[in-house]
Amino acid sequence: MIHKLHQFLSKPYMVILVMIIAPILSIADRNYGYFFGLFIALFLLWQSGWNWKKFGFGEKIIPRTILNALLLAIAIFLVIDICIQPFLEIYFGEINLSSLDDIRADFSSFLILFLIMWIFAAFGEEFLFSGYYMKHLAEFLGDTDKAWFISAIILSIYFGASHNYQGTAGVIAVALSSSISFFIFYKNRTNLALLVFTHGFYDTIGLTLIYLNKDRLFYEWAIKLINF
Repeated sequence: MIHKLHQFLSKPYMVILVMIIAPILSIADRNYGYFFGLFIALFLLWQSGWNWKKFGFGEKIIPRTILNALLLAIAIFLVIDICIQPFLEIYFGEINLSSLDDIRADFSSFLILFLIMWIFAAFGEEFLFSGYYMKHLAEFLGDTDKAWFISAIILSIYFGASHNYQGTAGVIAVALSSSISFFIFYKNRTNLALLVFTHGFYDTIGLTLIYLNKDRLFYEWAIKLINF
């Protein structure tokens, strides 16, 4: 039974089917689609004999990987969150981050969410969206540079749309920030760990600002700049 299921899920076109089913499940609850896709990816990883290279983890994690990830996270934050996102919110409305209000000035809640973020967002989302969706979609499309480029564009839109609960500004901001990550993976196809750390550091900045109740700082700056 397990062998037959593995054979079925290993078919090249299955990644497209999973990508179609996941957002449908997310209509009921956004976590359903995520864990559905994650379960499929983990099942395939297990059946491959834990061959992490099939999902982009092909290089050792060295200090330079972590340093590069930190620099990339800071760069993405500067470009997207400071220079672009505030103006998106002015035009399309504020991003809905009300689900994170519990961590404001509450260190224990912040610490718990921080740990959850590193597991399910930094690792989980990169493993699913980059290691499974993007990589396997690119391979289905021919595993050429063009195929990887197209896959990166598709996943940028797809990942942005998966954050529709944040509102229009949130969808666009996430699509833009994730496009940078997906194109980094396009250039570093065997080093998904770089994206995991980049994602983790990037989200750490955002969560820390929310905890300190300073997440609206750049939006308020943009308002003052426009009204200057």
